[in-house]
Order: sequence, then structure tokens, then C-alpha cells
Amino acid sequence: MALATQSEHKATIIDGKAIAQTIRSEIAHEVRNLSQKFGKVPGLAVVIVGNRKDSQSYVNMKRKACAEVGIKSIDIDLPEQASEDELINKVHELNANPDVHGILVQLPLPKHINEERILSEISIEKDVDGFHPLNIGKLAMKGREPLFQPCTPKGCLELLTRSGISVKGKKAVVVGRSNIVGLPVSLLLLKADATVTTVHSRTSDPERIIRDADIVIAAAGQATMIKGDWIKPGAAVIDVGTNAVDDPSKKSGYRLVGDVDFNEACKVAGWITPVPGGVGPMTVAMLLKNTLDGAKRVIQ
Repeated sequence: MALATQSEHKATIIDGKAIAQTIRSEIAHEVRNLSQKFGKVPGLAVVIVGNRKDSQSYVNMKRKACAEVGIKSIDIDLPEQASEDELINKVHELNANPDVHGILVQLPLPKHINEERILSEISIEKDVDGFHPLNIGKLAMKGREPLFQPCTPKGCLELLTRSGISVKGKKAVVVGRSNIVGLPVSLLLLKADATVTTVHSRTSDPERIIRDADIVIAAAGQATMIKGDWIKPGAAVIDVGTNAVDDPSKKSGYRLVGDVDFNEACKVAGWITPVPGGVGPMTVAMLLKNTLDGAKRVIQ
């Protein structure tokens, strides 16, 4: 049989929405079991300070997802001008509440509040975002396991696993080094025995490095920065980027694109996640999974 020409090649689309839905069903089943066996359900406290539109919509999405799987959502809405001490008192209150198994403080926080101080006040047993310095520290150490892995990085690896893509011994390139995605996803890949390279804003010749990768995790926050010809044929591409670009044909006036030029990359990659509908739904599914795991440690 003749080999397919370049133009005929089409990457396998990794459907994050469908995979996340499967995970949510698994979680709902486990939550029902906990409820029947022990008369208790997992509880997630979602704390939002101020009224940023994007934060509000993320929080509503998380609260709705909780309801769907039977996790009790405890809603804490503080005004924009709430002081750092008020927020810390609220966190301490939630730390002490036995019905709360996960605490999520929606970032970014208003400028006058020290994010690092707040995150380190969350009980490590309830740190479902996985951002407590102790959890990140354990993630970075060989032979140690954090109580929780950060949701988006965990979702990226889950997409690879559930798509049958093995990580062990593979060359993985992570584009971006943020505390929320780039850094922890590179640590997770290392834990899974990949050979990991981080590409960032000061990297010279990123194209050459990315072209060598079996697995690319794009988390730079730069619209379509990674071109199709930067991708090694057959590579797995996980696109974490969510960038709004002007599109007058859309009612909202914009559309969302990833950090990878999707149409071009599809012609080369073996697997690729779309934006939207790839990593996004997985982040919320992993938050629910972390909350369930935190509850199981306490209830069972």
C-alpha cells in the first residue's frame, strides 16, 4: 500500500470533553458509594474574591460540575476590598470544617492580597489545586508523592494515558514554565520517566528543540506560536493555551485558539488536542477527582 502523502495525513483528535465526561461518570459512581456506605459526600469550598468576569465564570463552572457528580459545593464570595486577614480567617475556618475536603481559592487574587501567603495557609490535606509549596516540593522529589497533583498538569497526563500514548523514555518538550502548568507538568512528565526539556521566553531556537519532541505540551499563552512545521511527524501535542483572537464573524467578536496552529499541526502530528474542548474540561474533572480523593482519605 502506498504511503499516505503529507496532505492526506490527519492527526487523531484527543477529545478532552468526552474523556472528562467518562471521568466525571466514574467520580459520580464513587460519590454515590461513599454516600450509601458512610452517609457522607465530598465537600469542595470554592472561594472567590472580587468580581472578575472570567473568574466568576470559572467558579460557576466548577460549582455546576460539583452538583453534577454529587459533590457538595460550599460557596464563599468575598468582596473585592476584603483584607488579606479576612481571607486567611476564612481559609482557617474551612481548614477546621470536617465537611470540607477540598479548598480552592480562585486566582488571580486582587493586587492587595499576597497570593503566596494565602496558598500556604490552606491545609495540605485540602489543597485540591495542588499548589501548596509542600505538595509542589514533594512532586519535585524522587520517591515522594504529593497528596494532590495540580489539576491542569494532571489532566494533561491523563489525556496521554487514556489515549494510549506512553510517556516512559519519550522526549517531552514543555513550552512555558508557569507555576500553574509549565513547571508542574514538567515534574509530572519526569516522574513518568520522560526525558523533559523546558522551552521558555529566553530559550534560543525553540523551533529546533520542539521539532525533536515525541510529546509537546504547549503552555506559553501565545496564540498559534507553535507552527505545524515545528512538530515532529507522529508526535503527541497537548495544547493548554487558551487565547482570545479577534473574529468579527463571531457574535462575541472573538474566538479561542491554542498555542499551536491547530490546522497545520493536524497534518503532521499523530495526536492533538483541540482548543476549546481539549485540556479545559480535564482541569475541572481533575479538580473533582482530587476532591474525591481528599474525602476518601478522611471518610474511609
